[in-house]
Amino acid sequence: MTVTQEAVSAPTTMTLGTVRDYGDQALLLEFNSTTEVLAWTDTLRAAGLPGVLDIVPASRTILIKLAAPRYRIPTGQRLSKLHLTEPPTAENGAPQQPDVVIDVVYDGMDLDEVSELTGLAPSEVIAAHTGSLWRVAFGGFTPGFAYLVGGDERLQVPRRSEPRTRVPAGSVALAGEFGGVYPRETPGGWQLIGRTDASLWDIERDQPALLVPGMCVQFRAIG
Repeated sequence: MTVTQEAVSAPTTMTLGTVRDYGDQALLLEFNSTTEVLAWTDTLRAAGLPGVLDIVPASRTILIKLAAPRYRIPTGQRLSKLHLTEPPTAENGAPQQPDVVIDVVYDGMDLDEVSELTGLAPSEVIAAHTGSLWRVAFGGFTPGFAYLVGGDERLQVPRRSEPRTRVPAGSVALAGEFGGVYPRETPGGWQLIGRTDASLWDIERDQPALLVPGMCVQFRAIG
């Protein structure tokens, strides 16, 4: 089943893009931007569709996991009736106060390169990074790693041309439209601008991940 929804007549509403079968117990929704993904994730969670076990956002898709194959067709039909009542923006649904504040020492190995790429002085890079509320869009890559969106647009820089084989745990980084913090030492190609002692992943906690989708994050410069 592949369904492409038609635009509704009201100019202030937006319908879904493409809905595809993903096996017999899931549906995959495709979008053009992370901003759309975030707006539709909020809408889907609020809709309370029957038979939905989980709603999993990613960069350009949302996976809807179903309790049984019998929910696939009726859920697809219900999706066709959903719409946003206002155009999605990076700020839609984002709280005005942070859920988590992360202290950062801004001495990253790529801070000067980010400065050159953006045309901002290092101090201005830091001010831009700490001056915005970031929203957790989705998780991935490694347990506890959160893809953050909604930061200062001037900080959108490309990944490194040559990824590092070892990125220290706690590294605060930028890549494209996203920000993030490495929960543990791993290979990685993001631009490193600082480091934090915050524990991003701890299986001893009730909620192991410090940052979960929908949260709002504020970075604070220390040291």
